[in-house]
Amino acid sequence: MFEFPGSDSDLKVNPSLYKGNEKSKSMNSFKENMMNCPSVLTGMSHEIRTYMNAIVAFSYLMKENSNDDVEKEEYSNQILNSCEQLIDLFEGFLDSAIIDTGDIKSDTRSYRLDNILDDLLSEFRETLSEKCHKDIELVTEIQYSNSNRVIIDRSRIFRVIHCLFQNSIKNTKSGYIKIGYFQNNDKVTFYVLDSGQGYFKCKEFLNSEDLNDSLSQHNDTYTAINMTLAKKIIQMLGGTIWIECNGLAGAGIYFTIPVKVVTSDIDINRYNDTMIAI
Repeated sequence: MFEFPGSDSDLKVNPSLYKGNEKSKSMNSFKENMMNCPSVLTGMSHEIRTYMNAIVAFSYLMKENSNDDVEKEEYSNQILNSCEQLIDLFEGFLDSAIIDTGDIKSDTRSYRLDNILDDLLSEFRETLSEKCHKDIELVTEIQYSNSNRVIIDRSRIFRVIHCLFQNSIKNTKSGYIKIGYFQNNDKVTFYVLDSGQGYFKCKEFLNSEDLNDSLSQHNDTYTAINMTLAKKIIQMLGGTIWIECNGLAGAGIYFTIPVKVVTSDIDINRYNDTMIAI
């Protein structure tokens, strides 16, 4: 049986399931509200300008008649990559800001656990097939063989794993990114590991209670937003998230989410009836 990795010293975020205003107060106890963090806003402004300058520059180069088709394809890929990074930056910032307001609703449904990540993994394989990521291999490790169903907020699980995957890409030039999960009774643990160089930076942002201070140590707004958003979503779901060093400086990030295990349609209907009654 796969044992839970990690040590108590690295485990910094372990909230209970919040209710009502208690949840909002707990979220705001961290000095990481995106709208009130000058370093995040300044960093976002800088990164937006950087991405926009890249888009404009490569667009100009594509118009040069002297460039061959191979060069134009490379410029096109660079423009697409800059656009994707820009979109991720905005989405991460806005999603984190929405969570800060407390105006969020859970979207729990029943899913088969043995293939719950299939769609997301297909998307990641397509991403890593791009030329700029050709030296990174995606490794999947699904430690589950049954076909039980669980009631879980899959869309938010996907959002967390997407954040962690993007961080791994940013910090890994070559090697691998490993994604997997396993079940332990009424909990499911997911993990994203890489062979990159981002452990110390990711650990700082994950454990930070003051983003201004953390950004003064690691000037990386993109990673700060992704790690903060991932942490807030896990808090919202009543889960636990922690980080381990993978190899020399690679990051291994794990998070455990409580789930409702169902074995029949009767259990699913009972759960749905309970949610409607609430």
